[in-house]
Amino acid sequence: MRNAQKIQMTIQSLVHEGRFASEKTFLHHRETTVYAHSVHVAEVSLAMASALPISFDTDSLVRGALLHDYFLYHRNESVKTYVLHGYRHPVIAAKNAKADYNINDVEENIIRRHMFPLTPIPPKYREAWVVCIADKCCATVEFLPVRFTGSHLSNNCGYS
Repeated sequence: MRNAQKIQMTIQSLVHEGRFASEKTFLHHRETTVYAHSVHVAEVSLAMASALPISFDTDSLVRGALLHDYFLYHRNESVKTYVLHGYRHPVIAAKNAKADYNINDVEENIIRRHMFPLTPIPPKYREAWVVCIADKCCATVEFLPVRFTGSHLSNNCGYS
């Protein structure tokens, strides 16, 4: 199965089972929605995993990448929320994901540990390490001004 198909099928499942589609209403990095960022991280994570000479649980990798920022709030609502967001949102995202989906240990670890080293406990699984690194790469690109990247990440990412 192609990476794009795997991501699309997983998105359809997440939209059907829980509140994943609501990520489209929350801004994350500059003008990028949480939804677009999450899809971007899933794409980069799969590409990284495909390039490495080790095996991965790609189902958990994709689900974890798509749910890693499942915090479901506007992070700019208050100064306190904004300042503490980087530290607190992995726990909130994991709580929301557990409430809406039957996530496994790998997926939970991806969600809880994707902010390492800002949060001090490192990822436990290779899938979580890949998503952690992909998240940093994607966030960097999303924060860069358009003049450096040539275009801004689309908020629909081609996925519905």
